[in-house]
Amino acid sequence: MTPPSPDQTPQQKTSKRSAGSRWLSVILKILLWCAGLAAAAAFGLALTIAIALAVAYPNLPDVSDLADYRPKLPLRVFSSEGALLGEYGEERRNLTPIQEIPQVMKDAVLAIEDTRFFQHGGVDYKGMVRAGLANMGRVKSQGASTITMQVARNVYLSSEKTFTRKIYEILLTFKLEHMLSKDQILEIYMNQIYLGNRAYGFSAAAEAYFGKPLKSISIAEAAMLAGLPKAPSAYNPISNPKRARSRQLYIIERMEENGFITEQEAVDAKKEELKIRSGLSNTRVHAEYVAEMARQLIFTQYGNEAYTRGLNVYTTLNAGDQEAAYTALRRGIMDYERRQQYRGPEKFVSLPAGTGQEVEEAIDDALTNHVDNGDVLAAVVLEASAKKVVVARGNGDAIEITGDGLKPVQSGLSDKAPPNIKIRRGAIIRIVKTPKNTWEITQLPEVEGAFVAVDPRSGAIKALVGGFDFDKNKFNHVSQAWRQPGSSFKPFIYSASLEKGFTPATVINDAPLFFDAGVTGGQPWEPKNYDGKYDGPMTMRTGLARSKNMISIRILQAVGPKTAQEWVSRFGFDPEKHPAYLTMALGAGSVTPLQMASAYSVFANGGYRINPWLITKVTDHKGRVLSETTTPVLEEQNRAIDARNAFVMNSLLQEVTRSGTAARAQATLKRPDLAGKTGTTNDSVDAWFAGYQPTMAAVTWIGYDTPRNLGSRETGGGLSLPVWISFMERALKGVPVSEPKVPAGLVNMGGEWFYEEYARSGVPSVGLEDRNPSAAPTTGPAAASAAQPPVTEERKRILDLFRN
Repeated sequence: MTPPSPDQTPQQKTSKRSAGSRWLSVILKILLWCAGLAAAAAFGLALTIAIALAVAYPNLPDVSDLADYRPKLPLRVFSSEGALLGEYGEERRNLTPIQEIPQVMKDAVLAIEDTRFFQHGGVDYKGMVRAGLANMGRVKSQGASTITMQVARNVYLSSEKTFTRKIYEILLTFKLEHMLSKDQILEIYMNQIYLGNRAYGFSAAAEAYFGKPLKSISIAEAAMLAGLPKAPSAYNPISNPKRARSRQLYIIERMEENGFITEQEAVDAKKEELKIRSGLSNTRVHAEYVAEMARQLIFTQYGNEAYTRGLNVYTTLNAGDQEAAYTALRRGIMDYERRQQYRGPEKFVSLPAGTGQEVEEAIDDALTNHVDNGDVLAAVVLEASAKKVVVARGNGDAIEITGDGLKPVQSGLSDKAPPNIKIRRGAIIRIVKTPKNTWEITQLPEVEGAFVAVDPRSGAIKALVGGFDFDKNKFNHVSQAWRQPGSSFKPFIYSASLEKGFTPATVINDAPLFFDAGVTGGQPWEPKNYDGKYDGPMTMRTGLARSKNMISIRILQAVGPKTAQEWVSRFGFDPEKHPAYLTMALGAGSVTPLQMASAYSVFANGGYRINPWLITKVTDHKGRVLSETTTPVLEEQNRAIDARNAFVMNSLLQEVTRSGTAARAQATLKRPDLAGKTGTTNDSVDAWFAGYQPTMAAVTWIGYDTPRNLGSRETGGGLSLPVWISFMERALKGVPVSEPKVPAGLVNMGGEWFYEEYARSGVPSVGLEDRNPSAAPTTGPAAASAAQPPVTEERKRILDLFRN
C-alpha cells in the first residue's frame, strides 16, 4: 500500500476518505435497489406461479381411482377356432400386484428409469441437473422424467410437448405422490406401460417375448424388458434384436452400478443367451377389419362397457381362410404395383459419411416414421447404381439388391431421373422378398382392394379383408365401398330373363347398338364390347361366357329395365342404386363387395337369400355365455329365386370358369364345381371377380379410392381373378367336388338345360330380324328356342320389342 504523501494535509486526507465513503454508500444503495427489484421480481414470479397453480390445481383430474387400481378388462375378438383377432380397451394387460412382481424386474426398471424413485418426492431435481450436465457433455443422453411423472403422463395427459402440459404433469406428479404410496405408483407403472408387440405391462411382455410368467424371468430377461418403455419399437427384441441387445447390456451395467446385482451376476447376465419368441408376430391372424366390425357391433349393444367388462367375442371367421385371403389380396395388389410407374422414394435423409454408429442412429431415426407394412419393408439406401443398390434396415442388416430386383425401379436408377425420383444415398424406399427368396425394390401401393368370403349355406363370414393395410387405410372396402360392378352384375339380368322364356340356347345377335337422345332422354349412347369386336349370332351361354355387352343389353331390352330392377332386389340389391335404364345391363349401378358375395350365394345355394353375419357368441371374462347366435338354415320363406333358375344360372356361370373370361379358375384348381363372373367397368376403373363353389362364395374387388383408370390392359380376369383362385386353393383343399341335384321343372335337351314349359318352344332369337334367316340355327335346342311360343300378353310385349 502506498504511504500518504507528506505533502497532503490532514484536511485533504479526511476529504478523500469522505468521498470514498460516499461512493461506497451509493454502490451499496444501488446493490440494495437491485436486490430489492430482484426480490420483487422473484416474489412477483412466485406469486404469478402460485396463482397459476391455484387456478390449475382444482382442474387436475381426480386421481382417487388410482388408489384402488383395477385395470378395466378389455374386449377381445376371436376366430371360430379361438385365435385372437383383436383387443380393445383403455387397458390391455394382466394385472400383477406389486408383491408378485419379482424384485429383479423392479430393480431393472429402477436402474434405467428412476434410480432415486424411493428418495425423491415425485420430481427428481438432482436427476434433472445430472441429466442436463450429461446431455451438455454429449455423453449418453439421460432423461429427467421420474416414474411418477410417467404415470401422470401416461394415465391422464396427452403426449404433446407444450409448456402447459409439462406444468400439469408436474402438478399431477405432486398430487399422485401425496395420495399414493411409492409401491402403489410403481405397481401402476409396471402394469400400465406399453411395451410393444401388443403387450401392456411387464407381465404381458414376459409372455409375449419369452413365453413365460413374469415371476420366472432372469436378470438378463428383466434387463431386456426394462429397455422397452423408452421406445417399444426401436428396442423390440423381435424386430430390432441388435438395438435391444445394446440397451440390455447398458441396463445390466446400470443395475451393477446401483448395487442391484453383483459384478459376477452382471457378467453372467451379459453372457446369457435369450430365447425370444420370434415366431409370435408371424402367427398373428391379420383380421383387423373383421375385429373392427365386431367391435362396432358390440359397442352398439353394450356402449362403453364393452371395453371394461372383459367381453370375449367369437366370430364366424376361419383363421386359416382369413390368412389365405389376406395373403392373396396383398399379393394381387403388389403384383399390380410392379407394373406401375415408379413414383420415387418416400423421403430423403442426410446420412453421415462412413458406416459407424452415427450412421446407424441416423438410419434408426429416419425409419421411425416409416414403419414396415407387413412384408413390405422400409429401408434406407446406403449406395445406389444402375446395377446394384445396398440398403440398411432398422435392425442393422445391410441388404444388397441386384438383377431382377431392380426392374420395378429402373426409372429411379437412371442418370436422367428427376431429383424426386432418383434413388440415391439417404433415400427411404421399400423392399420385399420374392418367391425366389431374393430381394426386390418396390413401393407402397396407392391402389386398394377388398376380399370377402361367406358360406352360402348360412351366410357366415369366413374371411374378410377390407383393404391393403388397416393401419394405412381404415376404410372397410368390403362393407363401405359403393362401386360399379360392371360385367359381374350381368348374371342377375340373365337370371331375370330365364323367367321370361329365355334359355341358355337362345340365340342373340352380338351386333352394334345405337340409342339416340330420343330414346335415352339425354345424350346419345353407343355402347361397345370390351374388345371392340362384334361376333354376330351366339347363344346366351356363349354371350355370358365371353361377357358380350351387346348380348346383355339386348336381353335387358327384352326383359324390361323396370322388371329387371325389381328382380335384382331379390338378391339383396337396393333398387334405388340400380336405375331402370339399359345401362343396368353393364353394371352401371352401385354395390358393395359384401352385397355381391351375398347375391352370388343365391346361385350357389339353390336360390335362397342369405344375410351375412359375423358374431356367433359373446361371453364374459369368466366364460359365461351372454348371447349366442344359432346358425341359420335355408328355409323356403327365404327363397329368392326358383331352384331351377339357380341351377341354370349355376350352369351358365360354370361355363364362364370353364371356357370364358375366367377359364383360368378351373384350369388352375382342377375342379368343375366352380362358377363365377369377371367384371371390369368403363375405362377399367373397377376390377371384379365374384364366384363360388357350393360351400364358399367369395368376391374380389380392386380399384382406387378416388376412381381412376387402372390401366388399359387391366381387367377383372387379370387383376381380381388370381386373388380369388389363390384363396380358393386353400379354402377348398379337401372339400369334395359338389354335384348338385337337378331340381324339378328342368329338362336337358342336346346337352342344354331348359325350363320344362319352354323345352319345345322358346322366345325368338334376338336381334336377327335384319339378317338372312339362314343365320339363325335351324336344328337342335337352339332352333327350338327360336320357334314361336304361345302368345300370351307378356309374350306379345316381348315379341313387339323384338320386331321393333
